[in-house]
Amino acid sequence: MAEDVKPTRKNLMEIEDRIDLSERGHDTLEQKRDGLIMEFMDILDQAQDVRDKLETDYDTAQDKINKARAMEGDVAVRGAAAALKEHPEITTQSKNIMGVVVPQIESSKVRKDLDERGYGVLGSSARIDEAADAYEELLESIILAAEVETAMKKMLKEIETTKRRVNALEFKLLPELNENKEYIEQKLEEQEREEIFRLKKIKAKKEEEEKAEEAAAKAEAEALEAGVAESDD
Repeated sequence: MAEDVKPTRKNLMEIEDRIDLSERGHDTLEQKRDGLIMEFMDILDQAQDVRDKLETDYDTAQDKINKARAMEGDVAVRGAAAALKEHPEITTQSKNIMGVVVPQIESSKVRKDLDERGYGVLGSSARIDEAADAYEELLESIILAAEVETAMKKMLKEIETTKRRVNALEFKLLPELNENKEYIEQKLEEQEREEIFRLKKIKAKKEEEEKAEEAAAKAEAEALEAGVAESDD
């Protein structure tokens, strides 16, 4: 409430400093919000492409594994899967996007040559190889999707946080500070007018007293002159 602020020039200067700081902070946060939204839209476009590819890769992998099971049998497919010795390795790093730390997932040993899959060239078939290729492709898509989806969630959370801060400054803090500023300025103007009026009254009273003193002195001088004239007669 503006009425709770003491109308002093010191408080006025402090509020003006806070207004200046809040306005600069508001501009900075607005720029950050707009920049985050642009980055988010880029990631959103990328996410849509990743999702589409993920769905395609999943359908392809399911089709390949079903054909392999149908032609080679579940035992052969399970045996080929169990023969895998080197499993994919996933490491996570982080990157900074306009102050938001998002994960950067890196993978290795996802794609393998035929001789690296463990089941051997002679113990396999083209259909099992195609299924393995399809699932390696799917795994890479899953890893990329995880990275993009996590980045989207973090960016969206930061956008919402920044929007709340912008709104708090724009619709709460700055209006309150400006209201307090106007209140103090109004009160100071009233005090100034009252002080000017008081000084005018004091000046007018002093002038009246001076006139009265002058009149009294003049009357006294005239009386003295009259007394001297009577003595001479």
